[in-house]
Amino acid sequence: MHKRFVFNIISRILLIVCFVMLIPLGWALYDNPNSREVNAFVETICLGFFVSLIAIFSVRINKKIKVSVKDGLAIVGLSWVFLSLFGALPLYLSGVVPHFTDAFFETVSGFTTTGATIFTDVEVLPRGILFWRSLTQWIGGMGIIVLYVAILPALGVSGFQLYKAEAPGLNIERSEPRVKETAKNLWIIYLSLSLLLAALFMAGGMDVFEALCHTFATMSTGGFSTHNASMGAFSPFIQWVTIVFMFLAGINFALHFQAIRGKPNKYFKNEEFIVYLLATILLIAVFGVILHATHYSVAPLRESVFQVVSILTTTGFTTADFDMWPNTLRFLMLLMMVVGGCGGSTAGGMKIIRMLLAVKISFRSVFQAALPNAVMPIRISDKAITEKVVSTVLTYFAIFIFLFFIGAILFLAIEGCSLETATSASISALSNIGPGLDAIGATKNFAWVSMPGKWLLIFLMLAGRLELYSFLMLFIFSSWKR
Repeated sequence: MHKRFVFNIISRILLIVCFVMLIPLGWALYDNPNSREVNAFVETICLGFFVSLIAIFSVRINKKIKVSVKDGLAIVGLSWVFLSLFGALPLYLSGVVPHFTDAFFETVSGFTTTGATIFTDVEVLPRGILFWRSLTQWIGGMGIIVLYVAILPALGVSGFQLYKAEAPGLNIERSEPRVKETAKNLWIIYLSLSLLLAALFMAGGMDVFEALCHTFATMSTGGFSTHNASMGAFSPFIQWVTIVFMFLAGINFALHFQAIRGKPNKYFKNEEFIVYLLATILLIAVFGVILHATHYSVAPLRESVFQVVSILTTTGFTTADFDMWPNTLRFLMLLMMVVGGCGGSTAGGMKIIRMLLAVKISFRSVFQAALPNAVMPIRISDKAITEKVVSTVLTYFAIFIFLFFIGAILFLAIEGCSLETATSASISALSNIGPGLDAIGATKNFAWVSMPGKWLLIFLMLAGRLELYSFLMLFIFSSWKR
């Protein structure tokens, strides 16, 4: 690993975040120029500018360096760790949270678009902090794609090949001849959908601040809200608009790009999207019928649609206390948390593309047991999947399941909580969903979790959002050798 090179690039990324942090500083200045919140943002921004500029100019890099895959993965993994540490400073310095662990937990939850919070009452928080909290989710939502697709190719690493190996649903090689151009187009789509959603939110009665904060949380499938009741604090119109855009955010953004280029039929030629759509419809029907039959909801259709889309896309917004619903629905929610949305979307979870591949691999194994000489390539949307990708998917499954079990066991040992709480906490963090069941249910939060428990969840959130490999590589000693 070229450590000086990695450090220099991370410093450049930190510099960009410093400029972004000027936006929540503006909200803080508008509300109260003399507040601790303003001082916290100013101190953090100044520190960030100082550290990043010193690092950039003092740690010179050789542009002729042949950047390895290890360098690229280290840039991705370390960037999210350092940006979360830096992003936690305004929360800590402003006195909003008394312990840095809580500030770091909240910021990691934001950047990873998890939406798990330690705040018991978000409505008393300063608007600058609330805005920064939501903005971290918006940055994190499309940030992974930018790091893989835009930054790494510029450094000599094939970013889209790395991403395809980990999330083959992002079919970006046909979007644009140049990978950097593709990343720019994906960001334009992301920004355009965000602006449209913000306009619809304001048309539905939200003020500018609420519209922007909830737009950031919706398009990133993050789930942070400025209200304790989450989206239950808003009108049915707002909730239906949110449903539509959560669903769109859970789709591969490369398909949105193709649709904008005049090829909307690409949606229905994509096998993953078809499964995503059919699964959503089927789950809504099941939830709606059970809620109507059991009278657990006064608006079974809207609440079933909202919660199915919110959980499947790992957004985590709530309109009802689904932890009080029948166990059948609660179990289905756990399964949805594991699966998540489409590859190449802002959603978390294992991704539908991996689940689809796993099912096809399983069926192939059964058939090959009966027909050992048969050649049976795995296909997705009529395209053959290489055995390397098949191997990568199976490896990802093994690591994901291992981390889930270890996370649940350790959480049980640390907190002494119920099995439902520990299981859903591990899934929630690893799939970047936010709410879980029992003690971390729809109306609960993570304030009660001990410091060791929070650091465990921080580890799982980062591992899940960074597709496991980039983050776990940081713990392999040999990766740090040149």
